[in-house]
Amino acid sequence: MQCTISRSIKRLGCLTNVAAHRSVTTLSPLATTFNSRPSRRLNLSSALQRDAGLFCLELLQQPDGFQTMKEQAMFDTRRLLKETCDPNRTRKMVVVFDELSDSLCKVADLAEFIRLAHPKEAFSQAAEDACININSIVEHLNTNRELYQAIRSVCDSGDTCPTTEVDEHVARLFLFDFEQSGIHLEENERQRVVRLNDDILQKGQKFMAGTALPRAVHRKLLPQNIQHLFSISGDQVLVAGLYGDSPNCTAREWAYRVFLYPDEQQELLLRELLSARHELARTCGFPSYAHRAVKGSTVENPEVVQNFLQILAEKLRPHSEKDLDVMRSMKKAEVGSSCDIFPWDTLYYTRKIKREWLQAPSSDFSPFFSLGNCMEGLNLLVNALYGIQLKTVDMMPGEAWTQDVYKLEVVHENEGLLGHIYCDFYQRTGKPNQDCHFTIRGGKVLPDGSYQNPVVVLMLNFPAPKWSSPSLLSPGMVDNLFHEMGHALHSMMARTQYQHVTGTRCPTDFAEVPSVLMEYFAADPRVLSLFARHFQTQEPMPADMLERLCASKHLFAASEMQLQVFYSALDQKYHSENPLGPTGNTSDVIASLQEEYYNIPYIPKTAWQLRFSHLVSYGAKYYSYLVSRAIASWIWQDYFQDDPLSRSKGEQYRQECLAHGGGKAPHLLVSDYLKKEVTANQLAASLLQDLDSRNNFIKDRCQNKIKCPS
Repeated sequence: MQCTISRSIKRLGCLTNVAAHRSVTTLSPLATTFNSRPSRRLNLSSALQRDAGLFCLELLQQPDGFQTMKEQAMFDTRRLLKETCDPNRTRKMVVVFDELSDSLCKVADLAEFIRLAHPKEAFSQAAEDACININSIVEHLNTNRELYQAIRSVCDSGDTCPTTEVDEHVARLFLFDFEQSGIHLEENERQRVVRLNDDILQKGQKFMAGTALPRAVHRKLLPQNIQHLFSISGDQVLVAGLYGDSPNCTAREWAYRVFLYPDEQQELLLRELLSARHELARTCGFPSYAHRAVKGSTVENPEVVQNFLQILAEKLRPHSEKDLDVMRSMKKAEVGSSCDIFPWDTLYYTRKIKREWLQAPSSDFSPFFSLGNCMEGLNLLVNALYGIQLKTVDMMPGEAWTQDVYKLEVVHENEGLLGHIYCDFYQRTGKPNQDCHFTIRGGKVLPDGSYQNPVVVLMLNFPAPKWSSPSLLSPGMVDNLFHEMGHALHSMMARTQYQHVTGTRCPTDFAEVPSVLMEYFAADPRVLSLFARHFQTQEPMPADMLERLCASKHLFAASEMQLQVFYSALDQKYHSENPLGPTGNTSDVIASLQEEYYNIPYIPKTAWQLRFSHLVSYGAKYYSYLVSRAIASWIWQDYFQDDPLSRSKGEQYRQECLAHGGGKAPHLLVSDYLKKEVTANQLAASLLQDLDSRNNFIKDRCQNKIKCPS
């Protein structure tokens, strides 16, 4: 029982394909709302009303409401536990389990968000206490053998009530959640699993904390001409990062060598973490932790992942070498002599050439991307594809955790209200500096046949509006907005029977597909032209400027993809049947893999892996980034590349892909929708075709459209 608490363009000839779809010419009510701060809009009627409580939950008018919610969840838990053991039970077992999961998740998910987001300590602390209490209940349920036997009996022998394929799939997911906790093992082995899980959690938290710590060295060790670029405290120079964007090559190199110098404590923590994960997997009957982590995913087993990565590594090498040749030429022009590209150079030259392609700073593009216009662009897109509108609604007093929050209704032209999205978009003190999608309440069919509409929050960190202008987004912020809205739309349109599989509650390597697909729309000039207009004049972004922006997103795609392949291969190796290799040293593993998967050699006496926090948060699932991009690219190429606003293709994507959430095995969902089996070869071919399309896009622009940097 687990609560999910919560991340080939065709050549543009003309815009005739989208002529029938209106673009932003004057500000719509939606755009107007998002171009001003919510706190500055006066709502006289709501000002006279009493506090509605967070998310319109009356219990949450005060922090102690979390205690009442927790007590109600405990009451529901006891009631539903009794029903699972009732010989006269009249409901499907999976329905009872899902109601039990829903009652706990509605408290846990909401509390987890408020713990992170609420600026008032009393609410944040009450929410944290609720999280701890609900997690304790979940842990207790995960060790309840009677509950486990009830769901296992249904999975093995069938239910006393008639069931469907979806019922059986969700029941197996509940069973798998139980067995992840080792409940099916003998008592001594089960206690071992409990101890290992606790050890993994503690080691992971300590390792994560160490990944961000600055490194202090005596100032005499750094060349004097670069010391001023770093923070200095007495005789100590503090290196807090890689300085990868610094134009000073010496500073980049020293920062890389100092910040990534091996740390014995981090090395010990990583070895112990990987060893504990391996022992946990073996105790639970898996050959490796990767087998445990990948089970039930789109790719189903780590052998497919390994094959996929090896195919990509081989095919990408010559493409990546071409990217590095361009970087070498740029470096030669800067330093005046031939020299190679090192790991500390790639970020700098990648960003430099993208700036040259843009032929203007990113800030010159921002006036064309006011938050209001971007939201209206999203509205135009989802209306064209799905017949959906995003409508702003005023909130009741006390409904939001802070003033600068917008509330959206997601309304289908025939089906009506699908759910609500709360938009917490502006930077503020104490707010987590990350872009996230949070499920507050999952969608599900209720006992009376009605539908429990989903509620989600999108949290981003945009600049707040000024007195003279709305919030203006950089191109990267626009990409992030589209990405996170992809998660929110998945939550809205997955009309699942069970909340356990609502929206993004599906395997990681599929959960990111809808959000990554939205990035393809955000990189298409036909889509951007609908809303990229100057916030003052509403004049469209000039065509050549739009072309440069889209082309810049495709530069150095091969070298960037190769780096992701290397990261994924390392994550898989660290969670394989032989995670630490023959020497037991994690740096020896990375040195060997870097030679096999990356065109730039390993730098001795550096330990990049000791700064790689994703080893904790992903744990054998980092490959998901590449697989989800492969599937998203596959969908784009087959369905939307010719017409990114096709209603028929959008409706097909919604019904055959989004609507299922996690209620259908992801490998079947993808293969049924795309009419091809999900294999390592197919996934790799999709990414390689996408790479070719990106290169062709750039080549076309250099030949016919825009001036390319030398």
